[in-house]
Amino acid sequence: MGDIKSINYPDPLQQSDLSRLTTLEMLRCDWDARRVLSRRRREDKELGYVRIYLLGGGPVRPLTGNDLPLIFLTHNDRRFVRSFLAHYRALGVTRFICVDDASADGTREALLAEPDVDVFGSTVRYRDARRGRIWRELLFAIYGPDRWYLNVDSDEYLVYEDCDHRTLPDLIEALERRGIERCPAPMLDAYPPGTIAAATFEGLDDIMPWQVASSIDGGGYRLTKERRALSLAGGMRERVFDAGLELMKYPLIYWRQGYSLGVSIHQPLPYRHNFAPIFGALLHFKFFNDAASMARKAIADQQYFNNAQAYNAIAQVLDTSDEVSFISPQSFSYAGPNDLIDRGFMQSPFLFSGS
Repeated sequence: MGDIKSINYPDPLQQSDLSRLTTLEMLRCDWDARRVLSRRRREDKELGYVRIYLLGGGPVRPLTGNDLPLIFLTHNDRRFVRSFLAHYRALGVTRFICVDDASADGTREALLAEPDVDVFGSTVRYRDARRGRIWRELLFAIYGPDRWYLNVDSDEYLVYEDCDHRTLPDLIEALERRGIERCPAPMLDAYPPGTIAAATFEGLDDIMPWQVASSIDGGGYRLTKERRALSLAGGMRERVFDAGLELMKYPLIYWRQGYSLGVSIHQPLPYRHNFAPIFGALLHFKFFNDAASMARKAIADQQYFNNAQAYNAIAQVLDTSDEVSFISPQSFSYAGPNDLIDRGFMQSPFLFSGS
């Protein structure tokens, strides 16, 4: 898409330059999207064996016009169930729709006990569903297009300006006034302020995960305007584990007929909608006192990208000592979503609307 531009992130003065597309860039986006979508349709014919089915009996309950649905995937994340549901209910989510990937720790049972959660199983595991991408698209198809969805994982918590008292419908209204159909959000890894061994999060009370894993890297990221989407790299994962992970996601998305997640949830189609300003962030929680054992289980499970390369890196670092700490001079303590605005990670979505 012309000259690829990359900036150090967070840098609010330069971020706006990356969210503008020229006419030529839009045309290139559309051409590339048509090409990838055509390839996806051919590949999908070979994936007809991927099926999902509603657990618990009964037909699928259709969404109403007033529903705000959240689609998520989960695997052995029982400890997040209570805080995850509480967080998103408070933001205005009315329906939770998930595929449980063969959980064996009580996750499935806990979700089935919740009346606003629809739980699906599948005939295949995460890897064979194209790392869950096919599951998500099947859920979009079942519940229908032409509406806003949240699309996250069970260890990701979306935050935005004043989200303690502004709901997601408020955010959606602000996006619609700007003509925005999806909201890019950096996935910020949170980690404990002390040693990993001292950080316990069982999820059995009213404690939120950021009360235990409260530290985030305040710099060391690179935000790039790629051909198909905004791309974010760096942060704690790169600093500690030398892991080159894609950190930009699109958790709030308006889904239309014919839309696709393409080759990656980090680059949904059509591509021209992937260059909006950053109005939210995903707090991501992987690092508590059982992070090493969880990484070893993920390696053994063989469901993750490139032979679980990211989890191998985690296990190698954490197996060296019980006193590992991720704190560095650029670490800061998360003090709420408005703190992320002050630090330049995201912008206010409400200034434009006058609210």
